[in-house]
Amino acid sequence: MQYQTWEEFSRAAEKLYLADPMKARVVLKYRHSDGSLCIKVTDDLVCLVYRTDQAQDVKKIEKFHSQLMRLMVAKESRSVAMETD
Repeated sequence: MQYQTWEEFSRAAEKLYLADPMKARVVLKYRHSDGSLCIKVTDDLVCLVYRTDQAQDVKKIEKFHSQLMRLMVAKESRSVAMETD
């Protein structure tokens, strides 16, 4: 599902990640030819996409991506994931 607004995408992507962190994947793709950046979050059942060519959105994507990375390496999420295995 492609989102037009960053706020909707970031809420949906975080919700998707938190639902099942072990299945979620994040992909960033930059196309130099048209200067667009695409972020995709998927769990193989649901695919969320946000595309932009605005510089201020790039900063938002960078901040969101680092927030997801922190969630991925947090001890709490690892211990919860290990308990469910």
